[in-house]
Amino acid sequence: MDLIFASLEILARWDVVLALLVGSVGGVLIGAIPGVGPAVAIAILLPATFSMDPIVGLTVLLGIYGSSMYGGAIPAILINTPGTAVNALTTYDGFPMTARGEARRALSLAYSSSFFGGVFSVICLILFAPVLARIAPLFGSREIFLAALLGIILVVVAHRGQSLIAAALACFGIFLNTVGLEAVKYSKRYTFDQSFLSSGIDLIVVVLGLFALSQAFFLLQGEDEKTRITKLKGGLFQGLRELGRHPRVAGVSASFGVLMGMIPGVGEFTAQFLSYTYAQKSSKRPDDFGHGSSEGLIAAETSNNAVPAAAMVPLLALGIPGEALTAMMLSVFYVHNVVPGPQLFQNDMPFVVALYLALLILNVIVLVFLLFATNQLIKVVKIPNRFLGVCILTLSFVGVYSLRNSATDCIIAAVFGLIGFVLKRLSLPAVPIILGMVLGGIMEVKLRAGMARVKTPFDFIERPVSMILFLMILGVLFIHFRRVWLDRKELKQEKWSTKHSSTTFGAHLSRRRDYLLTERGKKLRAKRSMLSRRSTDKN
Repeated sequence: MDLIFASLEILARWDVVLALLVGSVGGVLIGAIPGVGPAVAIAILLPATFSMDPIVGLTVLLGIYGSSMYGGAIPAILINTPGTAVNALTTYDGFPMTARGEARRALSLAYSSSFFGGVFSVICLILFAPVLARIAPLFGSREIFLAALLGIILVVVAHRGQSLIAAALACFGIFLNTVGLEAVKYSKRYTFDQSFLSSGIDLIVVVLGLFALSQAFFLLQGEDEKTRITKLKGGLFQGLRELGRHPRVAGVSASFGVLMGMIPGVGEFTAQFLSYTYAQKSSKRPDDFGHGSSEGLIAAETSNNAVPAAAMVPLLALGIPGEALTAMMLSVFYVHNVVPGPQLFQNDMPFVVALYLALLILNVIVLVFLLFATNQLIKVVKIPNRFLGVCILTLSFVGVYSLRNSATDCIIAAVFGLIGFVLKRLSLPAVPIILGMVLGGIMEVKLRAGMARVKTPFDFIERPVSMILFLMILGVLFIHFRRVWLDRKELKQEKWSTKHSSTTFGAHLSRRRDYLLTERGKKLRAKRSMLSRRSTDKN
């Protein structure tokens, strides 16, 4: 209890309370606007948070991260357009409910499910915090290096069907981190005698370019869409009662969200897929899924909102971000000389619990706000895309310039904005670049520190935790390559069967054609002989 009281004392400040309100309400507004999303908003706000206290800046970003999925359900349900990428599965059952005239019920159920998933995740992590505090001291330089390597591998293999390009982009991110003065001997790397590269390529500049500027370019080149939304009638409290009728689906979905959130590179999409599949297979009415099933909507919204709090575990315990959003938050820690990792759990446990309590409080704030303000909130869906694009473009360049008052940073951000725009048009992931930059720096520092005590390669994995991590890396690689081999084998079998069936069918046609030609030849010969006899008789 002393730990809880110490954490509440950290949160009981007017600036932290204001940050909670601004982050939670602002996150809902951002999530409700299709085409923006939390990554763009966090990228724009990052420069402003560097001047705040760590708890204040992180609370704002956590508020946006944790509440944007609430808002993203609004356009997904009302106009079949997900506000954030992770709300795409919400459209499967949310919009059919709206088409049946049950928009109020669908929104209420989505809010209630998101609230349950968020609260469940935070409670689990508060209970596990003492366990993490005991495990954290077991991680030294070698263990953190292997954990970072495992994180990059998981990010790569998570992009199924795009593993090679994801690996290439992650390597590109690692390369970007090496540009400039290296940290030990201060020798220049890949600067090409250009003074502006001596200080390296700033992570925030790349983040703003890849996410904010690219999204602005994407919105500007599109067309504005007119949307009509009918005003909702009645209260939005019935979803809380309906959620209570499906405790199994809600509990399992929230558990999937917690587990998937703790694994770097996995995130909301895998949690949603597993939860939705489980809910459909265990349902008494599986045919309703995709046509307005309340269980399907619960599974999608519960699982995706259970991920944000769980995603903070590898970030806080090991200093390893599992996705782009937590990678951005890591930069806030570094700016204020707060180093996430084992020492944070040992020396500043109240700060860690305060972050979890902030996530818990923001879920309550968001639910209350949405239950009373949805009718006014749905108007933001009508904001034109091009106007949003201009606003994002302006705010992004202001944020980049404010970092170091450098026009060069603006040019670099614009270049990465074009790269991000191309990746969007080609449906390729930009996240591996960011994680490559962050994890590449961690791997370099920890590898150098760990190699000082290593004489043989086996010394690197002699300790229990490092051995477990090494076996996990081998297991992930084995599963991935086995899956690739099975996919290729299945593809070859499909090609062979297609070729074989077409060959058999072709041979059948060939034989049939020969038969027909033979019959026609017989008829032609018979006709010619008959004509010959007639001419002979006439003569």
